[in-house]
Parts: sequence; C-alpha cells; structure tokens
Amino acid sequence: MVDAGKNLPQRWVPSAARRCQSVPAIQPYYAQNAGRLGQRYGSVPFEEVHGGVVDLLPPAPAVAVDIGSGTGRDAAALAQRGYQVVAVEPVPELREVAQRLYQSAGVRWVEDCLPELSRLNEAFDVALLSAVWMHLPPAVRRAAMDRLAALLAPSGLLIISLRRGAPPTDRVMFDVPADEVLRDGERAGLRLVRLVEEGADCLGRAEVWWQTVALRKGGE
Repeated sequence: MVDAGKNLPQRWVPSAARRCQSVPAIQPYYAQNAGRLGQRYGSVPFEEVHGGVVDLLPPAPAVAVDIGSGTGRDAAALAQRGYQVVAVEPVPELREVAQRLYQSAGVRWVEDCLPELSRLNEAFDVALLSAVWMHLPPAVRRAAMDRLAALLAPSGLLIISLRRGAPPTDRVMFDVPADEVLRDGERAGLRLVRLVEEGADCLGRAEVWWQTVALRKGGE
C-alpha cells in the first residue's frame, strides 16, 4: 500500500479523487467544515462513543483499520491502545486536520474509500467504521461489506456505528437500520457478536440516535 502524501505518484491522485466521489455531495461539506469538525468530534472521548463495544477489542498488539477516519480521534485512540493503525479517509482536508492533531500518534494515514478500498492489502484484526455506513448508497453496500469481510483476519472484528434518524439536508446520507447491516454481514460470512442500541447522541442532537453492530469473521 502506498500512503497518501509527498511520496504518492502525482498520476494516482486524480484517479483516487474521482473514485472517492461516488457520493459527490458528501465531500464538500466535510472539506469546508474540517477544522470545526475536528474540534467537535475531538470533544467526545473514544471510550464514550464506543463504550458499548470497547470490551470486544482484541488485546494489543493488533492490526486495526479506521475506515472513514475523519479528524482522527478514533485512529489515535486505537494507536494509544498499542495497535498498529491504518486510518483511511478520502477527504484531504479531514486528513490534514487529523495529521495535525495527532501527528505523534504513529498512525498511517491513507487516502482511499469504500466500496473498493483498493489501497488496502493487509489482514486486519479489527476494522472500525464510525459514522460512515450511512453515507453509502444502497447500490454499493453489499460490495462494501464483501470487501470489509475480505480484509479481516481470521476471527477479525468489524464494528459499524450507525447514525439513525432523518438524514440532514446538507449532506447525502441514508438512514440504514442495523437489520440490513446484519443481513449483508451474514451473507459475507460474518456473524453477529453484539448489537448495541446506543440511544441518545453524544453531541446532544435530539434528532439523532445510534446503533452499533459488531460482527466477527468465521465461526464460534
């Protein structure tokens, strides 16, 4: 895998950018608000956001990928737990904020996007998608789940947090129920470990509530 940054061949950047524009309305919002979002997301600790599944995380050392890593809070928290972490984020402005906020975290920052994730070739012990799945159009969700399953190591853990409620009007977003994620996961060879009804939004948005689905690759 070639990391995003100064060593990236210039001819690769345009094709990667085009490939990550499968939902065009998403990226302008996050690019334009990257600095503000870094402060907002960073105000809530990793353990508070993911408290319902933290005990399922594998012991360190482990290899983790944070897909749709945004401004880096979760990737940095996983690195602090002793994991080798790859953080995948298609929006350059968000990656820049993340690298500035967590420059000493030891995270590898990569430009890539679902459903292809073509620049990942490791086997991951844990894959985290926090507030990401709701951005995927229905037509690509099965392919995305298949790709995630292929990236997991044997007994690897996949954690997907789902923003529920009416989608906002300033972004392309979908209200995806946990049942759909479970069906696609089972079809891809993943089994349910835990379904967490998170309830109220950590940022205090009354119209938003959360579910978290934890799936594992392989049998019992």
